[in-house]
Amino acid sequence: MKSALSDLHLHNEEAAFAHVEARLWPNGPVCPHCKGTERIGKLNGKTTRAGLYKCYTCKKPFTVRMGTVFESSHVPLHIWLQVIYLMASSKKGHPTRQIQRALECSMKTAWFLGHRVREAMKALKVEPMGGEGETIEADETWIGGKAANRAFGPIPPKVAVVSLVQRNGGVRSFTVPRVTATNLAPIIARHVNADTRFMTDESNVYSHAGTWYASHETVNHSAKEYVRDDVFTNTVEGFFSILKRGVYGVYFHVSEAHLHRFWPSSISATRTTPKSGSMTRNAPPSFWMGSKANG
Repeated sequence: MKSALSDLHLHNEEAAFAHVEARLWPNGPVCPHCKGTERIGKLNGKTTRAGLYKCYTCKKPFTVRMGTVFESSHVPLHIWLQVIYLMASSKKGHPTRQIQRALECSMKTAWFLGHRVREAMKALKVEPMGGEGETIEADETWIGGKAANRAFGPIPPKVAVVSLVQRNGGVRSFTVPRVTATNLAPIIARHVNADTRFMTDESNVYSHAGTWYASHETVNHSAKEYVRDDVFTNTVEGFFSILKRGVYGVYFHVSEAHLHRFWPSSISATRTTPKSGSMTRNAPPSFWMGSKANG
């Protein structure tokens, strides 16, 4: 039996560079300075750092780290890939302290690595979800402590979260001050294609928005109806389950101001199963470019 943890690129710096280069430069090195591909040579001196190239068109050196989530970091590339593997294979999230213990590094380094990888998991282009023949589920939930768990003091405020989930596709989540038709309508209008089949529960906050789409079908949760043929909102509720287990069981507390930073890892968990392997194997080039592309 071969463990994914024994993959060479997770332990060897040269192999780590080759692994990332194969994904970002499938047709050979590209200079990040002048975008040249012709006159490029690899520098192999005894004191030369791993993965260093020189472009003889603009006379500048570069590595595959430039313009990616790995740029301006002193952390070895194979350690970056270990963190990506840990976070991509942890369905409910991976906290800073656990990364710190695994890598035996400072908490500041672990915090930096974790948040930069989460940032890289964000979608680079935000186009409307769904389309002809596609189904989008919408629902809302509240994240925060329960009043019953308070020994004293005021009831802790909860954060309202609205999510749109495309079946066999992506997820988008948003915090809103209040769950009302007025607050949800512009979000739904911007992120859902008009040709989509739209599914929600019986809540009237979706009634008007539902008229904008090819069809709007609902399940009546108050009457204990949860599935009617292929009409259900179980997919979006499954996403909420993963998100909440991450917040309550892994991170314990996430403020409203930073909750959006933890969407990407939960969204990734809904699209990646253990059988699909690690994200370091399957991630598209946009993943590695995510942090820089998102600013």
